[in-house]
Amino acid sequence: MEALDWHQIFLDDKSFGFLFEVAFRTIVMFTVLLLTLKLTGKRGVRELSVFETVIIIALGSAAGDPMFYDDVAILPALTVFLVVILCYRFLTWLTGKSKRFEEFMEGKTECLIKEGKFVIETFNKESLAQDEFFSELRLQSVSHLGQIEYGYLETTGDMSIIFYDDNSVKYGLPILPHLFLNKTKTISQSGIYACTHCGAVDELSPGIATCKICKKQEWVEAIKTKRNA
Repeated sequence: MEALDWHQIFLDDKSFGFLFEVAFRTIVMFTVLLLTLKLTGKRGVRELSVFETVIIIALGSAAGDPMFYDDVAILPALTVFLVVILCYRFLTWLTGKSKRFEEFMEGKTECLIKEGKFVIETFNKESLAQDEFFSELRLQSVSHLGQIEYGYLETTGDMSIIFYDDNSVKYGLPILPHLFLNKTKTISQSGIYACTHCGAVDELSPGIATCKICKKQEWVEAIKTKRNA
């Protein structure tokens, strides 16, 4: 029975100096993964934090190759594990020390709806698709924006809704597809309408009207139904 070649098992044909290259490669790839996931936005990592997602990807890859390939040594993989964990511990420490870094990594809670209207600057900054956003609201039994006092996009990517009580519900932009799709640029009869871009509500007369908030000219008839209706 041949003796085990421990150098082959742990380092393959590499030298100990190769471990420094592995550490450098790991730091680079960890940073790339972190920034990539950050750029995908909050909604790309709804269930896990950015840190947890990066660790799962990095460690999963590091653990997988030594399991399946005999030309991948164990010590470089262990070095990856060590460097990733050290990066995680360092970033966790830095997040606790720097508010600015914490906001960069985790983001901050943003107000998307205020008093029944979109906060356009915030909504555009988050690059949210209107259809997807409306779907999120409908899942919380919202039929129009006039039911909402405040709507927040949390750092987890979830929506938090603060509702008006039934007696305070306002006219608002309907988000039910069969109502919202009836939008028009030409008002055919007098009534209360909501701007399809910002949700602002106005009483309009027949003709073409421009929204006082966002200067758009597309409207849909506003509704005032209560949530329990």
